[in-house]
This record gives sequence, C-alpha cells and structure tokens, in this order.
Amino acid sequence: MDLFRRSWRDRLGDAGLTAAAAALGVLLLMGTKEDLPPGETIAVPRDLAIGTVTCVFLLPLRRRYPVGFAVTMVFAQWTATMALGTAAIAMYSLAMLRPWRTTLPIAGANLALITTLFWMTSPWHQFRQGIVTFALMYAVLITVGMLVRSRRQLIASLEERARAAETEQRLRVEEARLLERERIAREMHDVLAHRISLLAVHAGALEFRPDAPPEQREAAGVIRQSAYEAMEDLRDVIGVLRDDSAGGAPERPQPTLADVPGLVRESRRAGTRITLEENVPDPGLVPSRVGRHAYRIVQEGLTNARKHAPGEPVRVRLDAGTGLDIEIVNPLPPGPPALPPPASGAGLVGLAERVALLGGTLEHGRTGDGRFRLRARLPLVIAHAHGDRRER
Repeated sequence: MDLFRRSWRDRLGDAGLTAAAAALGVLLLMGTKEDLPPGETIAVPRDLAIGTVTCVFLLPLRRRYPVGFAVTMVFAQWTATMALGTAAIAMYSLAMLRPWRTTLPIAGANLALITTLFWMTSPWHQFRQGIVTFALMYAVLITVGMLVRSRRQLIASLEERARAAETEQRLRVEEARLLERERIAREMHDVLAHRISLLAVHAGALEFRPDAPPEQREAAGVIRQSAYEAMEDLRDVIGVLRDDSAGGAPERPQPTLADVPGLVRESRRAGTRITLEENVPDPGLVPSRVGRHAYRIVQEGLTNARKHAPGEPVRVRLDAGTGLDIEIVNPLPPGPPALPPPASGAGLVGLAERVALLGGTLEHGRTGDGRFRLRARLPLVIAHAHGDRRER
C-alpha cells in the first residue's frame, strides 16, 4: 500500500535512482567484459537479467527496509556484475535513511567483500584500480546520503520549532484573552455590586419611612428584595472569577478618565517625556466604565512606549467629540535596542477585548513617518445636568 501512497517527488526520486543504478551496473558490466583475459567470457544476458530484477523489484523496497535491502545487495552483487550498481544505491539509501552507526558497519563489510572479490579474480593492477574506484564511489555516496539525512532532520526540526512557537503564541493569546475577560468581569462585578447595593439601601430607607404611603412602601420592599436577589445571583455567576489570594480585603477603587493626568505625572516622574492633549470638557461626565477602559488603554500605551522606545517622547491625546478618541503616538528608535524586552502582544490583545466589549474600534501599528500609533475610539454616553443621557 505504501508504494501507491507516495508523493510525486518520491516517485520521481525512485525513478532517478533506478536509472542511476541501471546505468552504473551497465557501465561496470561493460568495463568488466573489456578487462577479461583472452579466452574468458561473461554471461551477459544472465547478468542483465539479475541486474534488472534487483533494480526494478528490489530497489523500491529501499525506503521501507533500508537495512534489509542493503544486506541483501551485499550478497546479491556476487551473482551478477550489474548488481554492483544496485548495491551502491543501496548504500546511499542506507546512509540517507539510517544513522551512521548502522550505515558504516554495513558499508565497511560490503567494501571488504568487494575487495576480496577483486583480489580473488583480478590481477594486481586491476585490483588496485578497482579498489580505489569503489572506495571513492562508496565514500561519495555515503557522504551525500548522510548530508541529505542531516538536511532533512534540520528541516524537520525547524518545522517542529515553528509549530511549537505558533502553538505557544496561540496559547499565550488565548490565556491573555481569558485573563483580561476575567479582570473585566471582576471590575464590572464590583461596579454593579456598588450600584445595586446603593439601590437596596435607598429602597430600604423608603420602605421603612413612616410617612410613606403603603403602596410606595410595598413597592420599595419589592425593589429592595429584588436588589438583594440580584446581588446573590451576580456573586454566584462571577464569584468564581475572583482571586482567592485577595481574601476579604476590600477592592481598590477603579480608575476613571479623571485619573489619566495622574497616570501621566507618574510616567513623567519615571523619566518619560509625555505631552498630554486633553480635549474633554468635563471628564466627570464620562461614564465610569468608559473612563475605566480609557485609563487602561493609556496605561498600556505608555507601558509599550517605555519598553519599545525608551527615551523617546510620547504624545497622548484625549478627545471627546462624537465619541471618546484616545491616541498614543511615539517615535520609533532608529535601530533595534541592544537587549530588546520580551513582548508577546498580550497587552494589545487585552485592549482589543476591552474595546470590543464597549463596541469600539482599536488600531495599532507603525506609521509611514517612523512612528508607532495606538488609537482607540470608544462610544461615549455623557450624562447632563438635566438628567437626560444622549449619545455624543
């Protein structure tokens, strides 16, 4: 079945080696016939028949049984001069398909038998010429076979490394997505828990207000009970995402858009030259969930600038128009750093998850003028003083 499943390259290689074995066998047969002493003859039809059988029927087995085929040809070459060509190709295939520990003993035994054959049947000058010729031929064939084997092993190793690197990168990306989703879920849980707890407190105050009508007190009781049930459901669904190591410690307050200037000041104290262009009339009117994600985007952009373009100035732009536009731009260094920091792209993957959660867009990459730009656009809903909420 393996003979029919080979690729066209394998079939072409088998055909080429068969032709080479036949040509080499015929060449050796003709040379042997010419060197025979007067009065001696050689059975050419019988020799051609045996050589053809070894080329056509035995040579295709070299891939599946390289050791057995080589050992068989070591003894088969004694029966016909033309089989010497097939035996030479058998040594080449053995060197190509098996390690040198297996190849060299068999090749050495084969050369020793050929030496014995020439010593028994040829005069001294033919013996010396034949041994040198066969020794050089076998050395070339075995060396080429080993080089082909080494190249194939190198290519297979590089392909395996490439597959492992792709798998590792894919796992890192998936892990980064899962971690970012868990962190986003925890943040949303904290925000919702705060809002629902406030709703329950106010509903409880209205329920126990003595001067409230009975209908309002009853409705407030329903609201309070529903709020507590919603809190329990929320904890059951997202509670498994919390970090057990945090214990019962209170959650830290979540950052908002108003905290971006403080983040910029911290980066400036660390030595980064930052220009902040803030075109947001009132950051306090930006919804907290949008501001929280905007803060994380700026934080990741400044971190990437410090890692990949140390010492270069950074420009941060915040613009609240039809949406909240965030842009972090920094020049790229003229050459690669001496010790480039490790980077897996997990931070940008996490930002993509955040932006996708809000229905926004994220762009990042090199620009034509030698800079790196990180740009995000988030849908913006601003609460006005009159209590209405509109899309800007």
